[in-house]
Amino acid sequence: MPDAQEIRWLLLIHQIPPKPAYLRVKVWRRLQRVGAVPVKNSVYVLPKNEQTHEDFLWLLREVKESGGDAFLCEARFAEGLSDDAVEQLFRSARDEDYQAVSRESEQTAKSLRKKHKPNGEQQKQLALDLERLQKRLAEIKAIDFFGASNRDAAERALFTLEAQLHDRSLQDKATADQWRIEDVQGRTWVTRKGIHVDRMASAWLVRRFVDETANFKFVPAKGYTPQAGELRFDMYEAEFTHEGDLCTFEVLMGRFGLDNAALRALAEIVHEIDLKDGKFSRPETPGIDRLITGIAIAHNEDEARLTRATALFDDLYEYYRRKRA
Repeated sequence: MPDAQEIRWLLLIHQIPPKPAYLRVKVWRRLQRVGAVPVKNSVYVLPKNEQTHEDFLWLLREVKESGGDAFLCEARFAEGLSDDAVEQLFRSARDEDYQAVSRESEQTAKSLRKKHKPNGEQQKQLALDLERLQKRLAEIKAIDFFGASNRDAAERALFTLEAQLHDRSLQDKATADQWRIEDVQGRTWVTRKGIHVDRMASAWLVRRFVDETANFKFVPAKGYTPQAGELRFDMYEAEFTHEGDLCTFEVLMGRFGLDNAALRALAEIVHEIDLKDGKFSRPETPGIDRLITGIAIAHNEDEARLTRATALFDDLYEYYRRKRA
């Protein structure tokens, strides 16, 4: 007889009566929840420990009380099936579970990006979907006995969805604190010298959609005292600047109620170049990043940078407007 230390597995061998019909499905679902995998018809395996032993005992009792029969065995595989092969059965099963979470998280995130403004019921459902996916991921991790390879991808997909919902909440907050476009006509917009992507894009947004006659002033990052009639953006204590995980461009969109598919595409690109948080994965972003860097390298004066960036964002906006992002 093998030493007890060598016994790594528990086998549940069961026979379920044909009626009631739902019993087979009920037992199968219970086996899925505890993480058991089949090695033969009606023969399921779990790694041996106190928790899995208790899980199988409850199932055994349930099968017998329903008129079926079941046996629980401690086992080791001597021939025909190796321990490594059994471990791979568990990894494959959990990889499928993780992939399902990844797919649903990515689909929900994609649908959220396409929504103009989710209404109250939609927001409630999205929050419930996120909570359900988080719970499901925790359940899978609890029965991932041998470290399935798709776990990291599922966690990343769910984290991305959670961040997106958080940002949507911030955008809704920004939108609730809206400014009227007619109230900011003829103002001077102030930002830090040495403009780069977020300040370039924000200035373009202001002049294109808020006030086509807007003036811009570029000042030192510290020590500037705003004058009457000026509005600051993307700088310390500015009226419009980063909020939470949103860049200034996104905040301006929310505050002035600017929202269409082309602007959302630009917002994702500006966000990713500026914050580098891996939130979005538009394939064109690295190329546009290089164009922005090229503008900054080739032109020291902020007015020249803004002129070049304005042409770039005009063309990009037209592309996404026609492509519908």
